[in-house]
Amino acid sequence: MTPLQTCLLISALLFSVGFAGAVTRRHAILVLIGIELMLNAANLNLIAFWRFGAHPESLNGFIFALFSMALAAAEAAVGLALVIAIYRHKKTSNLDEMKELKG
Repeated sequence: MTPLQTCLLISALLFSVGFAGAVTRRHAILVLIGIELMLNAANLNLIAFWRFGAHPESLNGFIFALFSMALAAAEAAVGLALVIAIYRHKKTSNLDEMKELKG
């Protein structure tokens, strides 16, 4: 197995764990953690294809992964702010009890 295949296999496992965590959990913080795991798996793919690609000296994949990490950090900050605001209002972070937010 090549190092690229190993990185892709680890990324696939990381993504599947994150997806399972985001879909099966009812606690809002755990859902956000699952989404972050999926974003980290995508970043691992970007870094792996950059490192084992034709031109690793160009740094395109590395810079794209840095932008993706910045977006993931912003997403986590906004998500946690929403969870805190809803918790202050509803006194729960269970996603099943937040059904009146559906519009």
